[in-house]
Amino acid sequence: MSTKKLSNIPLKKFRKFLQIEGLILIKDSKGRGGHEKWVKQGMKRPITIQTHISPVPEFIVKQILRHLKISKESFFEKFDRIK
Repeated sequence: MSTKKLSNIPLKKFRKFLQIEGLILIKDSKGRGGHEKWVKQGMKRPITIQTHISPVPEFIVKQILRHLKISKESFFEKFDRIK
């Protein structure tokens, strides 16, 4: 069981994690609202993250990990390698 918390995840680093997982940005935040949509082949719906909030809220990180079917431990194994 990991003792690390999913809070205080910087937005920039979380975006890199999504790219590592094979997700592609389909809508950037140039429009109104400050949101980005990320997709991956085989996903039923896109993942949406807010671009005006950093760090990413813990409940958003948990929701995205559930959607991607990634455990907290697996997340930190990959996330800790991101520079």
